[in-house]
Amino acid sequence: MNPKDFSTFNLLPKRHWIALGLTCLFVSALLMFIPVQQELERRTYAYELPLPAAPAEQAQKSAPSWHMQTIKPGDTLAQLFQDRGLPSQALYRLTLSEHGKILSKINPGDKVGLRLSTDKKLLGFRLEKSLFESFEFSQGADGVTSQRILLQPDIVETFAQGTIDSSLFEAGLEAGMSNNLIMELATIFGWDVDFALDIRQGDNFSLIYQEEYLNGKKVGDGDILVARFENHGNTYTAIRFEDAKGYSQYFTPKGLSMRKAFLRTPVDFARISSRFNLRRKHPILHKIRAHRGVDYAAARGTPIKAAGDGKVIFAGRKGGYGRVLILQHGTSYTTLYAHLKAFRRGVRVGKRVKQGQVVAYVGSSGLASGPHLHYEFRVNGTHRDPLKVRLPHAKPIDKTQKDHFMRYAQVMVMQLESHLFGDYFASQQ
Repeated sequence: MNPKDFSTFNLLPKRHWIALGLTCLFVSALLMFIPVQQELERRTYAYELPLPAAPAEQAQKSAPSWHMQTIKPGDTLAQLFQDRGLPSQALYRLTLSEHGKILSKINPGDKVGLRLSTDKKLLGFRLEKSLFESFEFSQGADGVTSQRILLQPDIVETFAQGTIDSSLFEAGLEAGMSNNLIMELATIFGWDVDFALDIRQGDNFSLIYQEEYLNGKKVGDGDILVARFENHGNTYTAIRFEDAKGYSQYFTPKGLSMRKAFLRTPVDFARISSRFNLRRKHPILHKIRAHRGVDYAAARGTPIKAAGDGKVIFAGRKGGYGRVLILQHGTSYTTLYAHLKAFRRGVRVGKRVKQGQVVAYVGSSGLASGPHLHYEFRVNGTHRDPLKVRLPHAKPIDKTQKDHFMRYAQVMVMQLESHLFGDYFASQQ
Protein backbone atom coordinates (compact mmCIF):
# COMPACT_ATOMS: atom_id res chain seq x y z
CA MET A 1 0.00 0.00 0.00
CA ASN A 2 1.22 3.43 -0.91
CA PRO A 3 1.98 5.72 2.06
CA LYS A 4 -0.04 8.38 0.38
CA ASP A 5 -3.15 6.28 1.02
CA PHE A 6 -2.84 7.07 4.76
CA SER A 7 -3.16 10.75 4.16
CA THR A 8 -6.93 10.70 4.68
CA PHE A 9 -6.55 8.96 8.07
CA ASN A 10 -3.83 11.38 9.07
CA LEU A 11 -6.29 14.21 8.67
CA LEU A 12 -8.64 12.73 11.39
CA PRO A 13 -8.44 14.25 14.89
CA LYS A 14 -6.92 12.13 17.69
CA ARG A 15 -10.20 11.90 19.62
CA HIS A 16 -11.86 10.24 16.60
CA TRP A 17 -9.18 7.59 16.63
CA ILE A 18 -9.91 6.89 20.30
CA ALA A 19 -13.66 6.64 19.64
CA LEU A 20 -13.10 4.34 16.71
CA GLY A 21 -10.85 2.05 18.79
CA LEU A 22 -13.40 1.80 21.62
CA THR A 23 -16.17 0.96 19.13
CA CYS A 24 -14.11 -1.86 17.65
CA LEU A 25 -13.34 -3.18 21.14
CA PHE A 26 -17.03 -3.14 22.14
CA VAL A 27 -18.10 -4.96 18.94
CA SER A 28 -15.42 -7.61 19.47
CA ALA A 29 -16.48 -8.15 23.12
CA LEU A 30 -20.12 -8.37 22.07
CA LEU A 31 -19.35 -11.02 19.47
CA MET A 32 -17.46 -13.00 22.08
CA PHE A 33 -20.14 -12.57 24.81
CA ILE A 34 -23.10 -13.82 22.74
CA PRO A 35 -21.92 -17.47 22.48
CA VAL A 36 -20.74 -17.39 26.14
CA GLN A 37 -24.18 -16.17 27.26
CA GLN A 38 -25.86 -18.82 25.15
CA GLU A 39 -23.68 -21.49 26.76
CA LEU A 40 -24.47 -20.19 30.24
CA GLU A 41 -28.17 -20.25 29.49
CA ARG A 42 -27.87 -23.77 28.16
CA ARG A 43 -26.02 -24.91 31.27
CA THR A 44 -28.46 -23.18 33.63
CA TYR A 45 -31.36 -24.82 31.85
CA ALA A 46 -29.62 -28.15 32.13
CA TYR A 47 -29.14 -27.70 35.88
CA GLU A 48 -32.82 -26.90 36.31
CA LEU A 49 -33.81 -30.21 34.74
CA PRO A 50 -34.48 -33.02 37.30
CA LEU A 51 -31.40 -35.17 37.61
CA PRO A 52 -31.90 -38.88 37.03
CA ALA A 53 -32.35 -40.69 40.38
CA ALA A 54 -29.56 -42.89 41.58
CA PRO A 55 -30.31 -46.62 41.63
CA ALA A 56 -30.52 -46.65 45.46
CA GLU A 57 -32.92 -43.71 45.48
CA GLN A 58 -35.06 -45.29 42.81
CA ALA A 59 -35.19 -48.53 44.80
CA GLN A 60 -36.14 -46.61 47.96
CA LYS A 61 -38.96 -44.77 46.20
CA SER A 62 -40.28 -47.97 44.69
CA ALA A 63 -40.04 -49.96 47.96
CA PRO A 64 -43.42 -50.62 49.64
CA SER A 65 -44.16 -48.30 52.55
CA TRP A 66 -44.92 -49.29 56.14
CA HIS A 67 -48.57 -49.43 57.24
CA MET A 68 -48.39 -48.52 60.94
CA GLN A 69 -51.09 -48.73 63.61
CA THR A 70 -51.30 -48.52 67.40
CA ILE A 71 -52.29 -51.56 69.44
CA LYS A 72 -55.52 -51.06 71.38
CA PRO A 73 -56.86 -53.10 74.32
CA GLY A 74 -58.07 -56.45 73.01
CA ASP A 75 -56.04 -56.34 69.79
CA THR A 76 -54.01 -59.40 68.80
CA LEU A 77 -51.43 -59.96 66.09
CA ALA A 78 -53.44 -62.91 64.81
CA GLN A 79 -56.45 -60.66 64.23
CA LEU A 80 -54.25 -57.98 62.68
CA PHE A 81 -52.82 -60.44 60.16
CA GLN A 82 -56.27 -61.81 59.41
CA ASP A 83 -57.64 -58.30 58.80
CA ARG A 84 -54.82 -57.74 56.29
CA GLY A 85 -55.59 -60.97 54.51
CA LEU A 86 -52.35 -62.62 55.62
CA PRO A 87 -52.18 -66.34 56.46
CA SER A 88 -51.44 -67.46 60.00
CA GLN A 89 -48.28 -69.16 58.67
CA ALA A 90 -46.81 -65.71 57.97
CA LEU A 91 -47.09 -64.77 61.66
CA TYR A 92 -45.80 -68.18 62.74
CA ARG A 93 -42.65 -67.76 60.62
CA LEU A 94 -41.95 -64.44 62.38
CA THR A 95 -42.06 -66.14 65.79
CA LEU A 96 -39.32 -68.56 64.71
CA SER A 97 -36.79 -65.76 64.14
CA GLU A 98 -34.16 -64.63 66.65
CA HIS A 99 -36.44 -62.04 68.29
CA GLY A 100 -39.68 -63.89 67.70
CA LYS A 101 -40.51 -64.26 71.41
CA ILE A 102 -41.12 -60.50 71.71
CA LEU A 103 -44.23 -60.90 69.54
CA SER A 104 -46.00 -62.62 72.43
CA LYS A 105 -45.54 -59.52 74.59
CA ILE A 106 -47.40 -56.81 72.69
CA ASN A 107 -49.22 -54.27 74.88
CA PRO A 108 -51.74 -51.48 74.29
CA GLY A 109 -49.83 -48.45 73.05
CA ASP A 110 -47.26 -50.47 71.10
CA LYS A 111 -47.05 -49.64 67.41
CA VAL A 112 -46.90 -52.32 64.74
CA GLY A 113 -46.32 -52.02 61.02
CA LEU A 114 -46.62 -54.24 57.97
CA ARG A 115 -44.85 -53.93 54.64
CA LEU A 116 -46.59 -55.78 51.84
CA SER A 117 -45.72 -56.51 48.23
CA THR A 118 -48.01 -55.57 45.35
CA ASP A 119 -49.51 -59.05 45.49
CA LYS A 120 -50.24 -58.68 49.25
CA LYS A 121 -47.41 -60.89 50.52
CA LEU A 122 -45.60 -60.04 53.74
CA LEU A 123 -42.18 -58.46 53.19
CA GLY A 124 -41.55 -56.99 56.61
CA PHE A 125 -42.98 -56.51 60.08
CA ARG A 126 -42.10 -53.84 62.64
CA LEU A 127 -42.87 -53.64 66.38
CA GLU A 128 -42.19 -50.34 68.18
CA LYS A 129 -42.15 -50.85 71.95
CA SER A 130 -41.17 -47.23 72.59
CA LEU A 131 -39.56 -44.29 70.89
CA PHE A 132 -36.19 -45.85 71.68
CA GLU A 133 -36.74 -49.58 71.12
CA SER A 134 -38.15 -51.41 68.13
CA PHE A 135 -37.88 -54.80 66.41
CA GLU A 136 -37.83 -55.29 62.66
CA PHE A 137 -38.49 -58.56 60.83
CA SER A 138 -37.72 -59.11 57.14
CA GLN A 139 -38.90 -61.93 54.91
CA GLY A 140 -36.22 -63.09 52.48
CA ALA A 141 -35.43 -66.03 50.27
CA ASP A 142 -33.63 -67.74 53.16
CA GLY A 143 -36.40 -67.18 55.68
CA VAL A 144 -37.13 -64.48 58.26
CA THR A 145 -34.38 -62.35 59.77
CA SER A 146 -34.89 -59.96 62.68
CA GLN A 147 -33.03 -57.22 64.48
CA ARG A 148 -33.47 -55.13 67.61
CA ILE A 149 -33.08 -51.39 67.07
CA LEU A 150 -32.10 -49.22 70.03
CA LEU A 151 -31.95 -45.44 69.75
CA GLN A 152 -30.04 -43.38 72.31
CA PRO A 153 -31.62 -39.98 72.98
CA ASP A 154 -29.53 -36.86 73.34
CA ILE A 155 -29.57 -35.72 76.98
CA VAL A 156 -29.81 -32.01 77.78
CA GLU A 157 -29.60 -30.67 81.33
CA THR A 158 -32.28 -28.05 82.01
CA PHE A 159 -32.82 -25.64 84.90
CA ALA A 160 -36.26 -24.71 86.21
CA GLN A 161 -37.52 -22.73 89.18
CA GLY A 162 -40.83 -21.43 90.44
CA THR A 163 -42.59 -19.70 93.29
CA ILE A 164 -45.86 -21.08 94.58
CA ASP A 165 -48.83 -18.77 94.48
CA SER A 166 -51.67 -21.26 94.78
CA SER A 167 -50.31 -24.79 94.25
CA LEU A 168 -47.16 -26.69 93.33
CA PHE A 169 -48.88 -28.05 90.24
CA GLU A 170 -49.70 -24.61 88.81
CA ALA A 171 -46.26 -23.23 89.68
CA GLY A 172 -44.59 -26.21 88.04
CA LEU A 173 -46.58 -25.81 84.82
CA GLU A 174 -45.71 -22.11 84.75
CA ALA A 175 -42.03 -23.05 85.09
CA GLY A 176 -42.31 -25.24 81.98
CA MET A 177 -42.35 -28.58 83.79
CA SER A 178 -44.39 -31.57 82.67
CA ASN A 179 -47.01 -33.25 84.86
CA ASN A 180 -44.72 -36.24 85.45
CA LEU A 181 -41.83 -34.01 86.45
CA ILE A 182 -44.00 -32.13 88.96
CA MET A 183 -45.15 -35.41 90.47
CA GLU A 184 -41.54 -36.62 90.67
CA LEU A 185 -40.53 -33.43 92.48
CA ALA A 186 -43.39 -33.92 94.95
CA THR A 187 -42.34 -37.54 95.49
CA ILE A 188 -38.71 -36.60 96.24
CA PHE A 189 -39.74 -34.15 98.97
CA GLY A 190 -42.88 -36.05 100.00
CA TRP A 191 -41.23 -37.38 103.17
CA ASP A 192 -40.53 -33.87 104.52
CA VAL A 193 -43.31 -31.76 103.03
CA ASP A 194 -47.03 -32.54 103.21
CA PHE A 195 -48.23 -31.07 99.92
CA ALA A 196 -51.81 -31.16 101.14
CA LEU A 197 -51.12 -29.21 104.34
CA ASP A 198 -47.69 -27.59 104.46
CA ILE A 199 -47.63 -25.59 101.22
CA ARG A 200 -47.58 -21.81 101.75
CA GLN A 201 -47.76 -18.93 99.31
CA GLY A 202 -44.19 -17.86 98.55
CA ASP A 203 -42.69 -21.35 98.90
CA ASN A 204 -40.28 -21.92 96.04
CA PHE A 205 -38.39 -24.65 94.27
CA SER A 206 -35.49 -25.01 91.86
CA LEU A 207 -34.06 -28.01 90.07
CA ILE A 208 -31.79 -29.30 87.35
CA TYR A 209 -33.27 -32.15 85.37
CA GLN A 210 -32.65 -34.02 82.13
CA GLU A 211 -34.59 -33.67 78.89
CA GLU A 212 -34.44 -36.31 76.16
CA TYR A 213 -34.23 -35.41 72.48
CA LEU A 214 -34.38 -37.48 69.29
CA ASN A 215 -33.48 -35.81 66.00
CA GLY A 216 -33.67 -32.41 67.65
CA LYS A 217 -37.19 -32.99 69.01
CA LYS A 218 -37.96 -33.33 72.72
CA VAL A 219 -39.43 -36.75 73.43
CA GLY A 220 -39.51 -36.83 77.21
CA ASP A 221 -38.03 -35.96 80.59
CA GLY A 222 -35.21 -37.81 82.25
CA ASP A 223 -34.17 -37.76 85.89
CA ILE A 224 -34.10 -34.88 88.35
CA LEU A 225 -30.39 -34.51 89.18
CA VAL A 226 -30.56 -32.00 92.01
CA ALA A 227 -33.48 -30.10 93.53
CA ARG A 228 -34.19 -27.61 96.29
CA PHE A 229 -37.50 -26.84 97.99
CA GLU A 230 -38.06 -23.98 100.41
CA ASN A 231 -41.14 -24.50 102.54
CA HIS A 232 -42.24 -22.23 105.37
CA GLY A 233 -38.68 -21.11 106.15
CA ASN A 234 -37.15 -24.57 105.87
CA THR A 235 -34.87 -25.52 102.97
CA TYR A 236 -34.59 -29.09 101.70
CA THR A 237 -32.01 -30.18 99.10
CA ALA A 238 -31.92 -33.52 97.30
CA ILE A 239 -29.16 -34.95 95.10
CA ARG A 240 -29.64 -37.99 92.90
CA PHE A 241 -26.77 -40.46 93.26
CA GLU A 242 -26.18 -43.76 91.50
CA ASP A 243 -24.05 -46.32 93.30
CA ALA A 244 -21.58 -48.79 91.82
CA LYS A 245 -24.37 -51.34 91.27
CA GLY A 246 -26.43 -48.90 89.20
CA TYR A 247 -29.06 -48.33 91.92
CA SER A 248 -30.01 -44.67 92.34
CA GLN A 249 -31.82 -42.71 95.03
CA TYR A 250 -31.89 -39.21 96.51
CA PHE A 251 -29.80 -38.02 99.44
CA THR A 252 -29.33 -34.82 101.40
CA PRO A 253 -26.00 -32.97 100.91
CA LYS A 254 -24.79 -34.75 104.07
CA GLY A 255 -25.53 -38.19 102.67
CA LEU A 256 -28.79 -38.93 104.51
CA SER A 257 -31.52 -40.60 102.49
CA MET A 258 -34.43 -38.41 101.41
CA ARG A 259 -36.50 -41.57 101.58
CA LYS A 260 -37.99 -42.21 104.99
CA ALA A 261 -39.55 -45.42 106.18
CA PHE A 262 -42.99 -43.96 105.35
CA LEU A 263 -44.61 -41.45 103.07
CA ARG A 264 -45.99 -38.46 104.90
CA THR A 265 -49.13 -38.42 102.72
CA PRO A 266 -50.56 -41.47 100.88
CA VAL A 267 -52.53 -39.40 98.32
CA ASP A 268 -51.22 -36.64 96.07
CA PHE A 269 -52.59 -33.08 96.21
CA ALA A 270 -55.59 -33.94 98.38
CA ARG A 271 -57.24 -31.63 100.91
CA ILE A 272 -57.32 -32.44 104.62
CA SER A 273 -60.97 -32.49 105.65
CA SER A 274 -60.53 -33.77 109.19
CA ARG A 275 -57.51 -34.02 111.47
CA PHE A 276 -56.48 -36.38 114.25
CA ASN A 277 -58.84 -35.48 117.10
CA LEU A 278 -59.87 -37.66 120.03
CA ARG A 279 -62.86 -35.34 120.77
CA ARG A 280 -64.25 -34.97 117.25
CA LYS A 281 -68.00 -34.95 116.61
CA HIS A 282 -68.85 -37.53 113.96
CA PRO A 283 -70.40 -35.83 110.87
CA ILE A 284 -73.01 -38.58 110.36
CA LEU A 285 -73.62 -39.99 113.88
CA HIS A 286 -73.58 -36.44 115.37
CA LYS A 287 -71.94 -37.53 118.59
CA ILE A 288 -68.45 -37.40 120.02
CA ARG A 289 -66.31 -40.18 118.61
CA ALA A 290 -62.49 -40.20 118.63
CA HIS A 291 -61.01 -39.60 115.20
CA ARG A 292 -57.75 -41.55 115.31
CA GLY A 293 -56.54 -40.65 111.85
CA VAL A 294 -56.54 -38.01 109.14
CA ASP A 295 -59.16 -37.62 106.42
CA TYR A 296 -58.05 -36.56 102.93
CA ALA A 297 -60.85 -35.29 100.70
CA ALA A 298 -60.22 -36.26 97.07
CA ALA A 299 -62.13 -37.17 93.96
CA ARG A 300 -63.61 -40.64 93.79
CA GLY A 301 -61.10 -43.02 92.21
CA THR A 302 -57.99 -41.03 93.22
CA PRO A 303 -55.04 -43.48 93.59
CA ILE A 304 -53.88 -44.27 97.13
CA LYS A 305 -50.22 -45.19 97.70
CA ALA A 306 -48.71 -47.56 100.23
CA ALA A 307 -47.06 -45.38 102.88
CA GLY A 308 -44.18 -47.81 103.18
CA ASP A 309 -42.86 -51.21 102.21
CA GLY A 310 -44.99 -53.85 103.85
CA LYS A 311 -47.44 -56.73 103.68
CA VAL A 312 -51.22 -56.74 103.32
CA ILE A 313 -52.75 -58.16 106.52
CA PHE A 314 -56.37 -57.15 105.85
CA ALA A 315 -58.34 -56.29 102.72
CA GLY A 316 -62.10 -56.29 103.12
CA ARG A 317 -65.01 -54.60 104.88
CA LYS A 318 -64.86 -53.39 108.47
CA GLY A 319 -68.10 -51.83 109.81
CA GLY A 320 -68.40 -48.07 109.40
CA TYR A 321 -64.96 -47.95 107.77
CA GLY A 322 -66.40 -49.60 104.67
CA ARG A 323 -63.70 -51.13 102.49
CA VAL A 324 -60.46 -51.20 104.46
CA LEU A 325 -56.83 -52.03 103.69
CA ILE A 326 -54.31 -52.59 106.49
CA LEU A 327 -50.57 -52.89 105.84
CA GLN A 328 -47.96 -54.28 108.24
CA HIS A 329 -44.55 -52.55 108.11
CA GLY A 330 -41.89 -54.50 109.94
CA THR A 331 -42.75 -55.51 113.49
CA SER A 332 -43.87 -52.19 114.97
CA TYR A 333 -45.85 -50.23 112.39
CA THR A 334 -49.22 -50.60 110.65
CA THR A 335 -51.14 -48.23 108.39
CA LEU A 336 -54.88 -48.33 107.71
CA TYR A 337 -56.75 -46.99 104.65
CA ALA A 338 -60.56 -46.77 104.88
CA HIS A 339 -63.73 -45.79 102.95
CA LEU A 340 -62.13 -47.19 99.77
CA LYS A 341 -63.87 -47.45 96.44
CA ALA A 342 -61.83 -50.51 95.45
CA PHE A 343 -58.53 -52.28 95.94
CA ARG A 344 -56.03 -52.33 93.14
CA ARG A 345 -56.02 -55.60 91.22
CA GLY A 346 -53.70 -58.12 92.83
CA VAL A 347 -53.79 -56.49 96.30
CA ARG A 348 -54.83 -59.21 98.74
CA VAL A 349 -53.92 -60.61 102.14
CA GLY A 350 -50.34 -61.85 102.21
CA LYS A 351 -49.29 -59.74 99.22
CA ARG A 352 -46.17 -57.61 99.68
CA VAL A 353 -46.23 -54.01 98.48
CA LYS A 354 -43.60 -51.35 97.87
CA GLN A 355 -43.59 -47.82 99.18
CA GLY A 356 -45.38 -45.50 96.74
CA GLN A 357 -47.15 -48.39 94.98
CA VAL A 358 -50.83 -47.75 94.24
CA VAL A 359 -52.82 -50.13 96.44
CA ALA A 360 -56.40 -48.75 96.41
CA TYR A 361 -58.68 -45.92 95.28
CA VAL A 362 -60.57 -43.20 97.13
CA GLY A 363 -64.27 -43.87 97.70
CA SER A 364 -67.08 -43.31 100.19
CA SER A 365 -67.90 -46.81 101.41
CA GLY A 366 -69.14 -47.22 104.99
CA LEU A 367 -70.17 -44.22 107.10
CA ALA A 368 -68.80 -41.46 104.88
CA SER A 369 -70.37 -38.12 104.00
CA GLY A 370 -68.44 -37.97 100.72
CA PRO A 371 -65.44 -39.47 98.91
CA HIS A 372 -62.30 -39.30 101.04
CA LEU A 373 -59.50 -41.41 102.48
CA HIS A 374 -59.38 -42.09 106.20
CA TYR A 375 -55.73 -42.82 107.04
CA GLU A 376 -54.40 -44.18 110.33
CA PHE A 377 -50.84 -44.71 111.54
CA ARG A 378 -50.12 -47.07 114.43
CA VAL A 379 -46.91 -47.75 116.36
CA ASN A 380 -47.00 -50.98 118.39
CA GLY A 381 -50.79 -50.90 118.16
CA THR A 382 -51.12 -47.31 119.40
CA HIS A 383 -52.64 -44.66 117.14
CA ARG A 384 -50.35 -41.75 116.31
CA ASP A 385 -51.14 -38.54 114.49
CA PRO A 386 -49.90 -39.18 110.90
CA LEU A 387 -49.15 -35.47 110.51
CA LYS A 388 -46.92 -35.25 113.57
CA VAL A 389 -45.35 -38.66 114.08
CA ARG A 390 -41.59 -38.62 113.59
CA LEU A 391 -40.62 -40.62 110.52
CA PRO A 392 -37.24 -42.42 110.65
CA HIS A 393 -34.65 -42.07 107.90
CA ALA A 394 -33.85 -44.92 105.57
CA LYS A 395 -30.23 -46.04 105.31
CA PRO A 396 -27.71 -43.25 104.58
CA ILE A 397 -25.15 -43.34 101.80
CA ASP A 398 -22.89 -46.39 101.98
CA LYS A 399 -19.62 -45.64 103.80
CA THR A 400 -17.56 -46.92 100.89
CA GLN A 401 -19.31 -44.42 98.59
CA LYS A 402 -19.49 -41.45 100.94
CA ASP A 403 -16.29 -39.62 99.91
CA HIS A 404 -17.22 -39.87 96.26
CA PHE A 405 -20.77 -38.75 97.00
CA MET A 406 -19.70 -35.72 99.06
CA ARG A 407 -17.53 -34.42 96.22
CA TYR A 408 -20.30 -35.04 93.70
CA ALA A 409 -22.93 -33.43 95.93
CA GLN A 410 -20.82 -30.30 96.34
CA VAL A 411 -20.48 -29.95 92.56
CA MET A 412 -24.23 -30.42 91.97
CA VAL A 413 -25.24 -27.93 94.67
CA MET A 414 -22.79 -25.36 93.25
CA GLN A 415 -24.22 -25.94 89.79
CA LEU A 416 -27.76 -25.33 91.07
CA GLU A 417 -26.71 -22.20 92.94
CA SER A 418 -24.90 -20.83 89.89
CA HIS A 419 -28.20 -20.96 87.99
CA LEU A 420 -30.00 -19.27 90.87
CA PHE A 421 -27.43 -16.48 91.19
CA GLY A 422 -27.31 -16.05 87.43
CA ASP A 423 -31.07 -15.56 87.27
CA TYR A 424 -30.96 -13.22 90.26
CA PHE A 425 -28.33 -10.91 88.74
CA ALA A 426 -30.13 -11.00 85.40
CA SER A 427 -33.33 -9.84 87.10
CA GLN A 428 -31.48 -6.91 88.72
CA GLN A 429 -30.24 -5.51 85.41
